[in-house]
Parts: sequence; C-alpha cells; structure tokens
Amino acid sequence: MSETSTHRTVIISPVRDEERTLERTIYCMERQTHPPVRWVVVDDGSSDGTPDILASAQERIPWLRVVQRPDRGFRKLGGGVIDAFWDGLDTVDIDYDYVAKMDVDLEFSDRYLEKIFGYFDADPNLAAASGKVFRPEGGGFVEEFLIDEMVAGQFKLYRRACFEKIGGFVREIMWDGIDFHKSRMSGYRTRSIDDDELRIIHLRLMGSSDRGIYEGRLRWGRGQYFMGTSLPYIVASGIFRMREKPYVVGGGLIVAGYLEAALKRHRRFDDPDFRRGLREWQWERLRGVARGKGAR
Repeated sequence: MSETSTHRTVIISPVRDEERTLERTIYCMERQTHPPVRWVVVDDGSSDGTPDILASAQERIPWLRVVQRPDRGFRKLGGGVIDAFWDGLDTVDIDYDYVAKMDVDLEFSDRYLEKIFGYFDADPNLAAASGKVFRPEGGGFVEEFLIDEMVAGQFKLYRRACFEKIGGFVREIMWDGIDFHKSRMSGYRTRSIDDDELRIIHLRLMGSSDRGIYEGRLRWGRGQYFMGTSLPYIVASGIFRMREKPYVVGGGLIVAGYLEAALKRHRRFDDPDFRRGLREWQWERLRGVARGKGAR
C-alpha cells in the first residue's frame, strides 16, 4: 500500500508522563508495514523523560510530529485527553482517509495497520475498528473484556467520513462510549476484531492511570451516569465486572460511583435522544442476557 492509496491515516496520541512505555509504542509504530502519513504526539505537559524520548524519535521518523501543550498541573481525565486530541488534529495539514486516537502504553504487530484495512475494505459500512486488548499477567496475557460491537478506546481507528458525520469525539469522560453509540445510531457498524495480528497489548491495567484502579472504577460509574446508562444496566455491569481485577470490589465500586453521581445529581450528557437510544440498546442487551443470548 502506498501513501496515495485510500488508506492514508493520521494518528493522534495525547501523552503525559509516559516515559515507562512510550519507547515500546514508538518501536511498534516505527515498524509498521503500512505506516501512517502523520503521527501527531501531543505532549500534554509532561514532567518526566517523555519530551526527550519524543525529540529523539522525531529526528529519525519523518512522519512523526510533536505538539507541546502547557502543563495545567494535573492529569485532566476524559475531556483533557480529547482536548489534546483535537489540538493535535488541528495541526494536520495533509489529506487523509482514516483518523485514529492511540495511547502510548501499547504494543502491537508490525502488520497492525496493514491488516486492519482489509476489514475496512471488506465492509464499506464499517466506521471504526480495533483489535482485541490483552494485558500481561502471570507470565502470559489476559484478555480485557470488550464486546465485539465496541472498539478499544486505547486504539480507535475511524474512517474519516464516518468520524466527521458523528461529530468526532466529545470532550467528556465517556467519549469512548458516546462515539460508539453515535456511530450505531447513525447506522454504522463498529468492531473489535479477534485476529492474532490485531492483538493490542495494553501495558497498564485499564482505568489505573490516575490515582489507582479503585478511583478508576468509581470514575467509570460516574461516567456511566453522565452518559445516561440505566440503573438496571449498571448493576448488571457491576456484577459482571466483579470477575475482573480488582476482583469483586471493582464491580461494586462501579455501581457505587454511579449511585454517588445520581444522589448528587451530577450533570448528564445533554442529548435526550442519545440517552433514550442508549437505554433502548441497554434494555435489549439485558433481555438478551435473560434469554441466554448475551453477546461477546
């Protein structure tokens, strides 16, 4: 595939204090058999060795650009990541067909981009896709649960036309759930694909990047309340997530975060039609589980 093909890709990576894993992700990107036409890494105020690693990489990778943002003094979750994403996308001055938001605590195969475009080519209605996500554990790898309809937030690759039609990512904590449901409500398909060459190795436990995994699970529940999730669905989800680390307590904290937000009357995503469509989907999934037809 050449840069003049219909697979011209721009990847945006917001980063902050990522020196522990950054070089491993750079290594994977540098070895892609179908590299992006632009990889924009937005340094959101790092105070560790991240800027030095990026400066060294930029000297040898012609399609890498580094954008510096001032340090706000703290990691702003959800909306902060997407603020940085949009700042990076605003710097792109070349044409492209696909756009991705990618974290830098990942490892993936040399053929990741080349292989995933085969799935896009086979399905013109496919808006976004990723591989399945695994984390290192006990000398092996454990899959992070993700239904087949959803795309991994760690590496979201979108067809540009579809991304623009749904309005892109919202600057909110649940951006990576809202975009999926907007795509679905717009008639598109999204997928996380079970393919060995599309495995994404997540080098950090999901939700543990700020103040630890317990706060991450509470934050998850608050985010679900913001998005518009129904109480029965969050209870079912919390029970299901009890089988994941941190075992039992993690699922309980998701429900606790949701109830806290409900009792304090936190704001909700300001789109009643979206929230209505979300709950209809959730009720259908709950009915499917009750009938023994829960989807992967």
